[in-house]
Amino acid sequence: MTPQRETIFARGEVLVAGAAGQGEALVLTAPISFWGGVDPASGRIADVRHPQYGLTIAGKVLFLPGTIGSSSASAVLLELVHSGHEPAAIVLHEPDAILLLGLIVAREMGWETPMAVKLERERFEAFRGLMTRVGDDGVISA
Repeated sequence: MTPQRETIFARGEVLVAGAAGQGEALVLTAPISFWGGVDPASGRIADVRHPQYGLTIAGKVLFLPGTIGSSSASAVLLELVHSGHEPAAIVLHEPDAILLLGLIVAREMGWETPMAVKLERERFEAFRGLMTRVGDDGVISA
């Protein structure tokens, strides 16, 4: 018989309300620029210098340790939502108003958007690779 793993819980602060999401936790090990760093047509990490180059953020609970600024990040996230390649949920160490604007605009356009929550960075690692759910109340569980 396989031993049962204890469920992990964390309460994040809801930054942008959206649909509850579930997927494998993708914990990025370095900040990323969405502009040029993520392919909006596929959801793949396109920056060859990023440690997780080639992995997809589509359908994942994306844990972001930070973002590298570009005022176009919101447009890339909007395109990801429109193309159906958005993350299942976004967990940020710090709010990024420009990135989150993409979710707000998508919601205003009537598109279903993922949740975006804030969580202390030191809590990210516990979720790495686990099937993770982010509820509409900001509770993160795996």
